[in-house]
Amino acid sequence: MLKLQITDQVLQIRRIVMIVLLFFVFSFFFPVNRYAEDAKEAAKEDAQEGAKPDKKEEPMIVNGDTVEYLMEGKQVSAVGNVSITSGRAKLTCEKITVNTQTKEGQAEGNVRLEDEKGIITGEKIQYNFQTKRGIIVDAGFRANPFFGRAENLEKLNEDQFIARRGYLTTCNFDKPHWRLKSKRMDVFPQSKVQTKGDSLYLGKVPVLYIPQFNKSLEDPLMNVELMPGKRKDWGPYILSAWRYNLTEDIKARIYVDYRTNFGIAEGFGTNYSSSQFGKGDFKYYYTQERDKSKDVNQDDVNAPKVFERYLIRWRHQADIGEQTKLIGEFYKIKDAKMQLYPGSDFNFLKDYFYREYEKQSQPQTYLLMHRNFAYSTLDFLVQGRTNDWYDPGYLEKLPEIKYSLSSYQIGETPFYFSNTSSAGNYNKKDNSTNPALIASNYPDVHVNRFDMSNKLSLPMKIAFLSVTPFVMNRETFYDKTATKASPAARTIFYTGADMSTKFYRTFSSVKTNLLGLDLTGLRHIITPTVGYTYNRTPTIPGTKLKQIDEIDTIGTSNGASLQLSNKLQTKRKDRSVDLVDFLITTNYYFKPSTVISGITDGAIVTQTADGFSDIYFQLKILPYSWLTLNGDATYTHSGSRDSGAYNHFSNVNYDIGFNFGVDRTFVVGQRYQIKGGNQITLDLDWRLNPKWKFSVYQRYNRGHDPTLGRGLREQQYTISRDLHCWVWDLTYNTQKGKGDTIYLIFRLKAFPELEFNFGQSYRAPEPGAQSQLY
Repeated sequence: MLKLQITDQVLQIRRIVMIVLLFFVFSFFFPVNRYAEDAKEAAKEDAQEGAKPDKKEEPMIVNGDTVEYLMEGKQVSAVGNVSITSGRAKLTCEKITVNTQTKEGQAEGNVRLEDEKGIITGEKIQYNFQTKRGIIVDAGFRANPFFGRAENLEKLNEDQFIARRGYLTTCNFDKPHWRLKSKRMDVFPQSKVQTKGDSLYLGKVPVLYIPQFNKSLEDPLMNVELMPGKRKDWGPYILSAWRYNLTEDIKARIYVDYRTNFGIAEGFGTNYSSSQFGKGDFKYYYTQERDKSKDVNQDDVNAPKVFERYLIRWRHQADIGEQTKLIGEFYKIKDAKMQLYPGSDFNFLKDYFYREYEKQSQPQTYLLMHRNFAYSTLDFLVQGRTNDWYDPGYLEKLPEIKYSLSSYQIGETPFYFSNTSSAGNYNKKDNSTNPALIASNYPDVHVNRFDMSNKLSLPMKIAFLSVTPFVMNRETFYDKTATKASPAARTIFYTGADMSTKFYRTFSSVKTNLLGLDLTGLRHIITPTVGYTYNRTPTIPGTKLKQIDEIDTIGTSNGASLQLSNKLQTKRKDRSVDLVDFLITTNYYFKPSTVISGITDGAIVTQTADGFSDIYFQLKILPYSWLTLNGDATYTHSGSRDSGAYNHFSNVNYDIGFNFGVDRTFVVGQRYQIKGGNQITLDLDWRLNPKWKFSVYQRYNRGHDPTLGRGLREQQYTISRDLHCWVWDLTYNTQKGKGDTIYLIFRLKAFPELEFNFGQSYRAPEPGAQSQLY
């Protein structure tokens, strides 16, 4: 066993060494040489262009205490408070001599050259106002967000200069907190920075040697990202991302991560962009996980100690002409740990890429082509199943074609026609390798279906009402049903009408600043909307159809959607502002009662509804520019009358926000659910002065849901200190039942995405919280 462990460690070390070697090979053969050649070519082109005067000469305006013009030498000399303006450039100094023909100038004493892309200073400068080329001795420069100094600076043109034997920093102090000392710095203002032979200094102390550094100012992320920390499930860890530009259009990343409880994980990724083939990204992440946590049975000698887990992701998007777009995503995820422990909480995305897991726990693999026409759209979709462990309800579309024609006027008649059609080959098959899912006996579904809806409408105005009656026919063809292997056709007839109007009254005499309300007139707007729809019983009920999606679950419907909008508006600083926005929506079902079909765990369920359904409320109030109130509520009037929620407010949520200025906000909110959670949250973000800021977040539960617990469930306190060019955050977080967290984050103000995080655990981000590297 000891020999096996040593062998595994050797294999891990070899893997890391190979990745590091690969990283330096890419660094040596691609970025350094490529950028060196680019710099040489750019310098050569600039030199050639610099030898040729521009066709359009920019006039020079010379000012100073004493200005003299020498006819013989065709020179202008100026002494004392000198300033010269030429085009977008301005030069100031104590003394200067300029040849009016060649535009060559010699300046001395507190020289400052400024244009829209930056500032260069020095004691002496030789500068050509026509070619924009020059040499500055003992130079200082600013090319946002960088500052720097150099023994010698050569300005090649408006878009590039080379600084030699100096340093680069984002700190504007004469003695910067940090600096990158370099032998050569190629600076392309507002574009990128390239350096060679670098040493990183913190104060006066050298801490790191860097062979070369390349930073795109159009890309906010840094080339090297490190995140050490500690999590309950990972233990102590360090995550790293090494980013390099292989070409102008291809950017690469190499990942080497270590988690104490899981071992080493590595991978690589690319982002690419091409005017001909589109843009996209690729990511590969692999680990042979050695789980040392208590989540697996370490005492079972027969249980495997190594789990192969990996992710392959490819996303691509391309424009094929002006009207056609191609979008595709591919996911391949292998998770031996999940397969060994079915029904557990193990999930590779959840364990390693929680952000992606929150968005989509089972990401889809598909290829979509979308085409826009003058009045319609066409979509071609192929959606496959690339991971066997996905839930058996995963729907394959091999392929699906959709056509949609928006409301289109028929000739010069008042009638409008719209159409929605789709045809597809659909599969739902339980080919999961997860025993827990296989045991669920989820029914396999395979069907070819063609669905078409044709709608004819007649918009009109009746008195003060906008009315749009319509009729619609829906035909759906199946190659088989749930009870027969022969083709079948289902027909559904719809009819109805949409009605709306608007009532308003203006109170122009209301003008007051009482209690700081700042009211300049009032306007009350009431907008009622009613949409009535009736559809007959389908010729084939949903219980006899293979269930793919909501199209197959359509039942009888005879109801109206009701909406009432109330707005109270005023003017502030010549802009219309909604003081109050109150919206009520509900549905009313007429007799005979409506049959609603659905699918739950693969089984078809039906229920009836009559009368009013649930009533939804939305409220927004803005009495002051610094005070907002947002709320929503649900009044339950459907379902079983024996439930405790019937004829009660089942959900109530609100947030009250106070904005007292930049970085000075306070928000209190409540999330109430009947017989469930009743959580109150407080979020305070307050800047004490330009240097110090603190934040407080608290979550308190008064509900009766035992899974949420009662009392103060979470507290978080953060202190932020501005260190001029750095910012550090010290945060303490405690969650009842989950432990405490203390972490410290350092980040550059110029590049806030670069973080050095020393933490004790990771939690889902709340307001003001930091997130993980990926």
